[in-house]
Amino acid sequence: MTSKNDPVYSRNVVEFTAAAMEFCKYAEHAGQMKGDELLRILQRILPYLYIKASLLPSLEPYFDDGNEKFVTEADWFRIHDELRNKFGTADDYIDLADEKFNEAEGPVVSSISENMADIYQDLKNFLLLYQTGTQEVMNDAVWECKINFEDYWGQKLVNSLKAIHKFIYSGEEIGKAVPRDADDAERKTSDWFISRRQKESRGDGN
Repeated sequence: MTSKNDPVYSRNVVEFTAAAMEFCKYAEHAGQMKGDELLRILQRILPYLYIKASLLPSLEPYFDDGNEKFVTEADWFRIHDELRNKFGTADDYIDLADEKFNEAEGPVVSSISENMADIYQDLKNFLLLYQTGTQEVMNDAVWECKINFEDYWGQKLVNSLKAIHKFIYSGEEIGKAVPRDADDAERKTSDWFISRRQKESRGDGN
């Protein structure tokens, strides 16, 4: 039985949903904006999104099976490629927080566009599940999004915001994006972080 007192209808969840919709809107319409304009928009949206994600309630999932996924590999690349094209020389940054840093022979280079595409993937899937209006599905959408925020994309958001802040106040202008090697761009749907995190959270190591 549906109850409006359920946490999925709480103010914190509703406000997070609004923030997620705003982020996805700009990610999907990045082609209509200039790169520096988009960076300044993200400078304002990302802190708000972080705060709202941190306030999501702690829930338990209803279903043993994984949540349905709507964002395809092609969708991810479309968002990533458009953002990378817009951010140009502002896209890559040295990530000292990357877990591979201690194992690497040199600094780890990360990408704002890749981080934003990862965040978009999670938020868009969340929105489409939440908008079903089915309380159990909405519950599991909130549950998964909170876990992914805490364990994965929250750190990517913070790292990207630091890079965006540095670029905006450096006085530099955006130049043409530097091509990446094909191996760096390779990405397999079966190993996407959402599927991985969800399996780990449900205790399914397979």
